[in-house]
Amino acid sequence: MSAEATNPASTGPVAPTVPRRKARPRIDLRRLGRAALLGPAARDRLPDAIGHVAEAHRAHYPEADLEPLRRAYVLAESSHRGQMRKSGEPYITHPLAVTLILAELGAETTTLTASLLHDTVEDTDVTLDQVGEEFGAEVRYIVDGVTKLEKVDYGAAAEPETFRKMLVATGNDVRVMSIKLADRLHNMRTLGVMRPEKQERIAKVTRDVLIPLAERLGVQALKTELEDLVFAILLPEEYAHTRELIVGNSARPDDPLAEVSDEVRGVLRDADIQAEVLIRPRHFVSVHRVERKRGQLRGSDFGRVLVLVNEDADCYGVLGELHTCLTPVVSEFKDFIAVPKYNLYQSLHTAVARADGQVVEVLIRTHQMHKVAEAGVIALGNPYAPSPEDQSATDDERVDPTRPGWLSRLLDWQEAAPDPDTFWSTLREDLAQDREITVYRPDGGRLGLPEGATCVDAAYAQYGEDAHACIGARVNGRLATLSTVLKDGDTVQLLMGQDPASEPSREWLEHAHTPGARIAIQRWLTTHPAAAEAQAAATSAVPGEAPPRPVADGPLAPSGSANAVVDQPGASARLAGCCTPVPPDEVTGFSVRGGAVTVHRLECPGVERMKSAGRAEVGVRWGDTTACRVTLFAESFGRPHLLADLTEAMAHEGAEIVSATVEPPSRQRVRHTYTVQIPDAAALPALMRAMRDVPGVYDVSRAQTQLETPDD
Repeated sequence: MSAEATNPASTGPVAPTVPRRKARPRIDLRRLGRAALLGPAARDRLPDAIGHVAEAHRAHYPEADLEPLRRAYVLAESSHRGQMRKSGEPYITHPLAVTLILAELGAETTTLTASLLHDTVEDTDVTLDQVGEEFGAEVRYIVDGVTKLEKVDYGAAAEPETFRKMLVATGNDVRVMSIKLADRLHNMRTLGVMRPEKQERIAKVTRDVLIPLAERLGVQALKTELEDLVFAILLPEEYAHTRELIVGNSARPDDPLAEVSDEVRGVLRDADIQAEVLIRPRHFVSVHRVERKRGQLRGSDFGRVLVLVNEDADCYGVLGELHTCLTPVVSEFKDFIAVPKYNLYQSLHTAVARADGQVVEVLIRTHQMHKVAEAGVIALGNPYAPSPEDQSATDDERVDPTRPGWLSRLLDWQEAAPDPDTFWSTLREDLAQDREITVYRPDGGRLGLPEGATCVDAAYAQYGEDAHACIGARVNGRLATLSTVLKDGDTVQLLMGQDPASEPSREWLEHAHTPGARIAIQRWLTTHPAAAEAQAAATSAVPGEAPPRPVADGPLAPSGSANAVVDQPGASARLAGCCTPVPPDEVTGFSVRGGAVTVHRLECPGVERMKSAGRAEVGVRWGDTTACRVTLFAESFGRPHLLADLTEAMAHEGAEIVSATVEPPSRQRVRHTYTVQIPDAAALPALMRAMRDVPGVYDVSRAQTQLETPDD
C-alpha cells in the first residue's frame, strides 16, 4: 500500500525551482481528491479527475481509446473510496498521480490502465481474477507483478521477496517496473510526513535498487528526480549547499550556456540545418558530482546545450558544423549513436571552448532519441505489439522481446540465490555495477557483462554451472588466465576440460564479479565441503593439490640411455642435458674435458655457443638401442588434481619419471619440468600428445635451454 504521503505544509525534501528549467506540470491532489469523492461520472463521460491523464496521453497517442482508462478509474475510485493517505487526501489521488507521471512519459494505454489499478488488489477487495475478466490478461499480469507480498506471510523477507517477484515479472513484461518506478517517485515526492528513520530507510532502498533499475531501463526522467529526492534525505547538508550553488548561478548577470546556445543557433541557421537548441540544466546530484570532480564551478558547469534534429544524418551534420565554426574539445567527443549504451541511450556528445576558457558540453540527438533518452523502455510502448514485419506473435509464451541482457542474467542468478538475504545483498551489489561491456565468442555470438568482468564471469555467463570445467581462455587469440579482466569488444574463447567431475577453484571467487559466477562457485563449495576444505587448506602451487615436490631427489641427471655412436676412436658419448636429444633427432657433437663428446640436437642453442667458443664439431650418429631419456617442459593453467592427471597420462604411455619440478604459479599459469625414461624414442610424439590432451595443459615442448651439467 502506498499511503506514505505528506501534508503539503510539511517541510519534506522538495527540489527548488531552477530558473530556465521547464517544470513538469504537477497534479493538484486536493482538487482531484474532491473530484474523486463526487463519485464516477456518467457512463459515457470521462471523469473530470482523469482529465490531466487523458490530456497527457492524447499528446503522445492522439487516437488512443480512453474507455479502458475510464473504466479503470471507476473501479479504482470505488474500491479505494474511504481510504485516505497520511496527508489527508483521498487515496485515489495516488494512483492518479502515478498514472499521470507515466502518461507524461508516453506510456501506452495498457500501462496506464494497470497503473490506475496497481493498488486495488493489494489494498482493496478487488481480486486479480476480477481485473483479468474486466481488463484482460495483460493488465492482470502487470497488476499482479506490482502487488506486494504480505508481511504476515513472509515476515522480514517480504521486501526482498517482493522485489524478486517484481523482477521476475519485469523479465516477462518491463511495464511492471515502469509502474513501480513511477509509484516510488510519487511516494518519494510526498515522503515528508513519515518519521525521519522511515524516510531514510525508504531512501536507501531507492538509492540501492530503484535508481539503478531506472538507469538500466533508460528512464532518465524518473532516475534524476529520484536521485535528487534521495540526495535531500540522505545528505541534507550537501543538498542545501548544492541548492545554494544553483540558486546563486541563476542570479548571474551573464550566462555562458545561453551565449553558446545563441552561437549554435546562428551556426546551424547559416548551414540551413533545422534544429531546436535548448539549455539542459543539470539536476542537483549532477551539479554535486561536477563540483566534487572539478572544484570551483563556473557558469558552464551548471548545464549542457541540447540540440534536437529530425534525422540521424542531421546529428553528424550538426557535429561537423560545430567543430568547424566553434572551437571543439575533441577529447570530449563520444558517439553513442553508432554504439548505443546498454540502456537504449543514443546521442552524440561533444564540447566547445569559449574564449574565457569555459568549456560547454553539447548533446546532439534526434527528437525520437530524446524521447527514448528521457523515458527509456516506457517510450517503446507495448512490447507485445507485433511489428509490421512480424505478425507471428502469440500468447503461448510470455517473454518480453525487449528484455535487456543484464535482466536476463539477473533472472538466471536469482533462481540460484539460496535465501532472501543472499538475494537482497547480491541484488544491490549487482545493480551497483552500472556499466556494461560486450565481448564476442569465436562463433560470432555476444556476451553482455558488467564492466570489470573477467574470463571467470564469461565462462559462467556462457556455460552456467558447466563452467566448473573451464581450464583457461584465449582473449583476442592469445592465451589468458581466467582472472584476466575483459574489455569492451574483446573476443573470448573459453577452453573447457572434458572431465565431468571437474571442480571450480576457491580462488575463482576472487576473480568473479557477476552474481551468477559467484553464486555458482559458492554453491559448489557449499555442497562439496570436503573438497572445499582441502582447497582452503592447500598451500600448493597448483591450486587444490598438495605442494609439488621433485619425484626424484637431486638435480636433473644428464641423460645417457640412448645409444649414440661417436666418429672419434676411444671417445664416449654423453647426451647433453640442455636439449636431451633422442632418436631420430639430427645431432652433432663437441669434445669436452675427460675425452667425452656431448651430443646435441642441431637446433639446440648450445650448438651455436659451442661453435662461437671455438669448439670443433665431432660427427655422431644413433646406434641400435631405442630406449632414451628426455626432458620435457609442460605449461598449464592451475587447477585441482592437474599434477595427478598429468603424471597418470605419462605413466599410461610407458614413461618412467626420473625427476620432476613444478614452479610456483605466475598469473595462474604453472610450468612443469619432467625428465622421463621411455623404452622407445619413437614413442616420444605420442607421449607429448597425451600430455597436451590433459585438461589444463596448453603446451608441451622438448628442453631447449642450456643447463649446467658436468659436460662443460
